Amino acid sequence: MNGRRVAAAVTPAPGRRLSTPEQCFLSLHWFGLNFHWGALLAVAIPAEVLKFVPEAEKGRALATVFAGGAFVALIVLPLVGALSDRSLSPFGRRRPFVLVGALLNVVALIALGYAPTFTLFVAAYWLVQLSNNLGGSAYGGLIPDLVPAEQRGLASGLMGLMTMLGTISAAVVAGILMQRGLATALYLTIGGVLLLTMTLTVWQVREQPLRDRPPFRWRAFVAQFWVSPRAHPDFAWLFISRFLAMMGFYTILTFLQFFLKDFLRVPRFTEATGTLTATVVIGALASALIAGWLSDRIGRRRIVSAATALMGALCLVFLTAPAFQLMLVLGAIFGLGYGAFVSVEWALATDVLPSQATAAKDLGIWGISVTLPQVIAPLVGGPLLDAMNRLGTNWGYVALMVTAAAYFGAGALTVWKIRGAR
Repeated sequence: MNGRRVAAAVTPAPGRRLSTPEQCFLSLHWFGLNFHWGALLAVAIPAEVLKFVPEAEKGRALATVFAGGAFVALIVLPLVGALSDRSLSPFGRRRPFVLVGALLNVVALIALGYAPTFTLFVAAYWLVQLSNNLGGSAYGGLIPDLVPAEQRGLASGLMGLMTMLGTISAAVVAGILMQRGLATALYLTIGGVLLLTMTLTVWQVREQPLRDRPPFRWRAFVAQFWVSPRAHPDFAWLFISRFLAMMGFYTILTFLQFFLKDFLRVPRFTEATGTLTATVVIGALASALIAGWLSDRIGRRRIVSAATALMGALCLVFLTAPAFQLMLVLGAIFGLGYGAFVSVEWALATDVLPSQATAAKDLGIWGISVTLPQVIAPLVGGPLLDAMNRLGTNWGYVALMVTAAAYFGAGALTVWKIRGAR
């Protein structure tokens, strides 16, 4: 789920420049993958959980679904990355994994739609995580495999565009279908989009098969996930800062639909969740490029800290919003902060990497700072929501927003511990 592939490519990217159509087909599957998660995370899964469990237990139940799924992703991503690096398939190292992952993903989505009990629903969602990351991890290796260094800026831009478009369209479609009780139709739509983008990408992309499989040693594989904080303190502080900010982000995202339903009492709360999510992403899209350009001139830490602090302050302002219309405005502002944070912190990461020679591996470790909060934030937030709501009406949402603000605030301060970059 939204994790980074952690195993470095075995062979360098070829020197041949790719045409613009080739670049577009290469990045097209990012639309499908982000349509998938844009529909499920904030909209579909929380709405489905409400069908299975009592109101008083919904926080803990949602935490079980999301935290378990994120843990599956945490395991699958590096393992599949290592397997695809060493695949001798005549169809290429990555494409067979992308194909099989998408097919299994569709089966898991159908199981999700027809699950008769909460236990089977949870198992189906975990299978969704496994299959999606099976294909997604290998797919993430295609850009460094195939795109020469001088074209990776365009590849990164296309990936970002497909990511934003997939997330925005999914949030709107999911909100409309789930509000009408058409969960199975949504899962089939997600599966159709996923199969379409996968088919076009796998059909158009050509890989050079690997001829000799490099050795795989468990000790070396495990060791690659460690960077000494004493030897590389800037990288360690960056990891902690991002971890804290993502703890705040996933504390909000996980329980956003419940907040709109209970705290703001939005009548069509499922559809409203999709609309609000799309608004946040549009705000992020508006700020990402500008913030990246500005960071080259005034420094990265200042923008990352300000963007993180802005998101934290808005968590507290959310509690004062009297109506959903104001939440949309606040959501757009939150998106401005999130877009600036994501784009500039990536640039900051490249500034403080332990070694350019191991950049792919080190960025993979940095990516764990996003995946771990997806496990921990629901496990903390779910029981907190249920426990505080038992003490007083909607106290749980106050506790969640204050907790998220604290995470963001700590992240904004921690980034100033980085000394090796502006």
